[in-house]
Amino acid sequence: MFTPSFLTANDKTGAYPASYYAASAHPVYGFDTFDGDVTCDVVVIGGGFTGLSSALHLAELGYDVVLLEAHKVGWGASGRNGGQVGSGQRREQDELEKMLGVDDARKLWDIAEQSKDIVKSLIEKHGINCDWKPGILHADHRERFVKGTHEYADKLRDEYGYDQIRKIDRDEMHKMVGSEFYHGGSLDMGAGHLHPLNFALGLAVAARKAGVRIYENAMVSEYTTGENVTVKVRGGQTVTGQMLILGCNGYLDGLEDRVARRVMPINNFIIATEPLGDDMARELIRDDVAVADSKFVINYYRLSADNRMLFGGGETYSYHFPKDIKSFVQPYMLEVYPQLRDARIDYGWGGTLAITMNRMPYFRRVENRVFSASGYSGHGVAMATLAGQIMAEAVSGTMERFDVMANIPVPQFPGGKSLRYPLLVLAMTWFSLRDRL
Repeated sequence: MFTPSFLTANDKTGAYPASYYAASAHPVYGFDTFDGDVTCDVVVIGGGFTGLSSALHLAELGYDVVLLEAHKVGWGASGRNGGQVGSGQRREQDELEKMLGVDDARKLWDIAEQSKDIVKSLIEKHGINCDWKPGILHADHRERFVKGTHEYADKLRDEYGYDQIRKIDRDEMHKMVGSEFYHGGSLDMGAGHLHPLNFALGLAVAARKAGVRIYENAMVSEYTTGENVTVKVRGGQTVTGQMLILGCNGYLDGLEDRVARRVMPINNFIIATEPLGDDMARELIRDDVAVADSKFVINYYRLSADNRMLFGGGETYSYHFPKDIKSFVQPYMLEVYPQLRDARIDYGWGGTLAITMNRMPYFRRVENRVFSASGYSGHGVAMATLAGQIMAEAVSGTMERFDVMANIPVPQFPGGKSLRYPLLVLAMTWFSLRDRL
């Protein structure tokens, strides 16, 4: 039986967290509350990027789709994250070449490029107002990292034909981010950033227009398979379909142990300052790009549409968020931007994402009628959106891209479900110490 602990440990049932994103979201109304047994062609569990994209693309292929969301669409990591739409996979191409060979690594690069393209195309096709802006700046916090970053930018240009990236030296970096914390890096103008909750809500509206029946406050307790798939919703009602898509990511928990052995939830946190004004905003991030740095426990940040600093930093590996998220994240921000010491922090929120051992997403056909994609490891805005389209293709019988992703080896966490948390805490403590050295 599924115990929905991550779904209830830190948030109010059926309500968005008190985040900047929720405060600035475009109002969307009219999603139903599940109150009776229904049937359909495909059941989708999870109202984030994976589930919404799956449902939308399935409906466009002519399937009758029911989507079940435990709280509200975009409630989980899809509506709380840093909003960065990055290039490539979570692992760099030279690592993937060693892991899988050059040919398969190139296929993964192509799929990653498609993941950025689908985000941009969905925004345009459905008129989604989500503050899309181009550019992600990779910032190296150790001088010794810069050479590797520059070599990797050269590799992408020379071997993969990717001409949207360029090298950044120390002087230009300081001008671009208004901080002495970094030593150089690279700028990727083929990547970008957006308001993730408004993007998720836009996908939900598009899916509903395409005919998807979206039910909020429909927490799933279990599913069974046979001639069909039967999904039981809290309260005893059921949805019966021919196929099932699991789009739960960090909130999968005990619903599917065969996935949970390889995909583990962790918590990450973001703060938003007061609006800083145009002059201060340009001093902090001159070109209004997003920034992600080289720390293992990464700092990621950008400016909002109203010139707030949205700064993400710090992780925890238990069920519960820190009691004071603002105070937890602020030191990470001040390490980079001491000039923000007196800036008021208006919002602080947390969310649960999912990682894998090797930080590559985990695509699997769990059973003949059940598909799953999760474990995006902080690289999920674009990849989760594409995962939905890929699983919709798989349901319809086109397995080519699904098989490429499913063939990535993703090991189980050592110790199984019972020991994976304490072992992860030990590992992350070591990496956090390494960041400080």
